[in-house]
Amino acid sequence: MVAPYASDPAQTRGRRFAQAAAPTRTEFQRDRDRIVHCTAFRRLVYKTQVFLNHEGDLFRTRLTHSLEVAQLGRSMARSLRLNEDLVEAIALAHDLGHTPFGHAGQDALHACMADFGGFEHNLQSLRVVDHLEERYPDFDGLNLCFETREGILKHCSRHNAAALERTELPFADGQGGVGARFLLRQQPSLEAQLCNLADEIAYNAHDIDDGVRSGLISFAQAQEVPLFADFAAQALAAHPPLSEPKNARRWLYEAIRLMLSSQVYDLIDATQIALAEHRPDSAQAVRLCPELLRFSPEMRAGTQALKAFLLASLYRHPQVVETMERAKQIVRDLFAAYLNDPQAMQAAGSPRQVHENVPDLPRRVADYIAGMTDRFAAREHERLTGLRLLA
Repeated sequence: MVAPYASDPAQTRGRRFAQAAAPTRTEFQRDRDRIVHCTAFRRLVYKTQVFLNHEGDLFRTRLTHSLEVAQLGRSMARSLRLNEDLVEAIALAHDLGHTPFGHAGQDALHACMADFGGFEHNLQSLRVVDHLEERYPDFDGLNLCFETREGILKHCSRHNAAALERTELPFADGQGGVGARFLLRQQPSLEAQLCNLADEIAYNAHDIDDGVRSGLISFAQAQEVPLFADFAAQALAAHPPLSEPKNARRWLYEAIRLMLSSQVYDLIDATQIALAEHRPDSAQAVRLCPELLRFSPEMRAGTQALKAFLLASLYRHPQVVETMERAKQIVRDLFAAYLNDPQAMQAAGSPRQVHENVPDLPRRVADYIAGMTDRFAAREHERLTGLRLLA
């Protein structure tokens, strides 16, 4: 049984285009299923987290990351009596708008779009589910529920929120759309808040794993971070044979497992304290409270130190930076080429149909590039320029 403060699919604010209810699924289950079956979701398997797709088969991709976020989110949602189906839908969709080549691709595309409204992957994820997917005869997009769409839009500037509100279709209840909370300075649902932190827990853990696997950081370096060092010590104290060289990877995995579990339990405990303090009695009451999904102050400090370590030692590692600079060049060159010759998009053997309903050419180019996988973008760049920037 979900709590009174959880999102209730029977009380959803509805879809942009009215549809009859499904006979065997709730509205949030239906959203989850639409996301899993959409084209943008399948492309996540060939989109980068930190390491580019060609660098190894065992590194995380946007797809495996999204699955890990969904697993963590559902687990915590059950303990907090939130709606698990909504959490899963948001988690699976939250990265649908990511460009090829991870944050490097996003940064490059944002720079290319500086004079045309910019580019932001959260807003792009919403564009994917609202406009760019072409699966249904009566409307563009996936026509998801308001609550799912709101959770996908994790961040949004006031300028973009105002622009978004001007384009939102009216809701039957007369309230604002998914951009309204940014203008009113309100909170999203607890399910959306939970996905934000599940995302953070997932990428901190798997970036340590992938970083050590790649050789760019060492297990010893990771243990310089107090939060991780504590769990590595706990793992070794419980299993002394882990100190043997042949068990190094088992030791790493056990330390990461303990860290993940501790963050999950800390979040649940700290959130329960916040819920008891503020006592929201409905999903609407949650919006008027401060952010209720949270870590304890001690865990928040520990996770921030871990993020700072990963930024300095992994994300800004010279090898990563050099590869990402080449990836940025690919995005810049593709943008310039398509802006100069839009027909080149149609000639590419496209990973998705160019969306002709977007009259603004720069935005159409940005949509097209954002929809590419790493390997398609690299191949298309080589086709257009004759240069192979990524082996």
